[in-house]
Amino acid sequence: MPILRVVTMVNAPAARCFDLARSVDLHIRSAGGTGETAIAGTMSGLLNLGDQVTWRGKHLGGWQTLTSKITVSDRPRHFRDSQVDGAFARLDHDHLFERANDLTQMTDVFQYSALLRPVGRMAELLFLNRYLARFLRERGLTIKKVAESDDWKLYAPAA
Repeated sequence: MPILRVVTMVNAPAARCFDLARSVDLHIRSAGGTGETAIAGTMSGLLNLGDQVTWRGKHLGGWQTLTSKITVSDRPRHFRDSQVDGAFARLDHDHLFERANDLTQMTDVFQYSALLRPVGRMAELLFLNRYLARFLRERGLTIKKVAESDDWKLYAPAA
């Protein structure tokens, strides 16, 4: 099972980064290139422990739907969203936040496995790992940009 790790250094408090990472509205902004939107469950605001959201977006040339649930939450250090239903055999996405040299180190640990073994394993190696890592990097850079500006108040006013 692939494990992707993406680290983004942010000049903002960990609690702000934590809240921005669980903002449905900011996720929609960060995934703008895919047309991704929330279509069921918690469709705006901040996701909390036990909340579910169903996303729909265009990935790899086709429309995909994925429902995830917040299964772990320890503000401002860590939360996990796990696939409940969707295009993967398994998907767990850990979001970790820790202070490092006056910055927040935001680490995405993305563990997944594709459906349809062994064809799915080949897809992971040929293109899924690169595609998903790029998606996570772009999302991290969007969170960084918002967290380091006054725009964070639009997405996480309580942070």
